[in-house]
Amino acid sequence: MKKLVSILVLCLFVTVSATAFAADKVKIAVASDGNMPASAVSPVAARCSYFLIFDGKGTFVEAIVNPHKSAGGGAGTLVVDFLAGKGVTIAIAGAFGDKMITAMKAKGIKYVDFKGTAADAVKKAVKN
Repeated sequence: MKKLVSILVLCLFVTVSATAFAADKVKIAVASDGNMPASAVSPVAARCSYFLIFDGKGTFVEAIVNPHKSAGGGAGTLVVDFLAGKGVTIAIAGAFGDKMITAMKAKGIKYVDFKGTAADAVKKAVKN
């Protein structure tokens, strides 16, 4: 009986650890024209002013100025490379261009269309 209980406790520990580890791997970037979680989600991803970075638990980590906001062309692809380099696994914006969606799929970045505040967007993303 003790052996069975030990095995069950070990299985529970592994399951909880794996779930916590998975949450640590999630990094969310919200396209925004403001630098605070209460800022509105930008209607466009590639040309936003900031990317607000949140961890997998929904905690605000930092605001990063979009270095490709004024790019002459191909901003979406440049932004995807930038976000992938930052370890982003989920991107949120009002809308994404077709080329940006293709680039995100190639990099394994999930994307979510959202209208509202960055904080509300992250709550929705963390729930799902």
